[in-house]
Amino acid sequence: MGFREESGEEIRGVIAFVGVGANLGDPAEGCRDALKKMGAIPGIRLLRASSFYRTKPVGPQDQPDFINAVAEIRTVLSPQRLLGVLKEIERGMGRGDGPKWGPRVIDLDILLYGQDVVLEEGLRIPHPELHKRAFVLIPLCEIASYVIHPEFGVSVRGLMDRLTDRDGVEKLAQSADGLGGAAGDPRNSDKDGEG
Repeated sequence: MGFREESGEEIRGVIAFVGVGANLGDPAEGCRDALKKMGAIPGIRLLRASSFYRTKPVGPQDQPDFINAVAEIRTVLSPQRLLGVLKEIERGMGRGDGPKWGPRVIDLDILLYGQDVVLEEGLRIPHPELHKRAFVLIPLCEIASYVIHPEFGVSVRGLMDRLTDRDGVEKLAQSADGLGGAAGDPRNSDKDGEG
């Protein structure tokens, strides 16, 4: 299944969602740069990105706040190849090994890949923490509240409504405008940007 560009060229692939986050250097610029790099990869088309959100870190609190967003892409890459490409972008932007939940110059995670469930060493889709994390669900809900979690059979909006803790997530005026941002999308009519 595909869709057509304005030029008439058919584009095939799966709709996937990628979490983007950073808290070192200029995190907003790092997130913007990662989105641009992702959209420039052959086999990936960046459709749009959520607003940016300032979020409190999960785990160790003695580190800067994160900037987080979610990107919607269409890709012909397999989940494994997509993961490899995202890791290449992270390495190219200077990310090295670090402690779990530690500071990051950039962090790119596959959240959803169509309705696929992937359970492999080093790759779990849907992301195993997706349904627990306000910093992921709030931006994901902004651009795709209707998407169904393939393991739970519940929409992203339904998962967000079940969150007990939404503290520490603040929508920023700064966004990824020009990169397929959600601004002006008629499907996102809530004033708070969460729908």
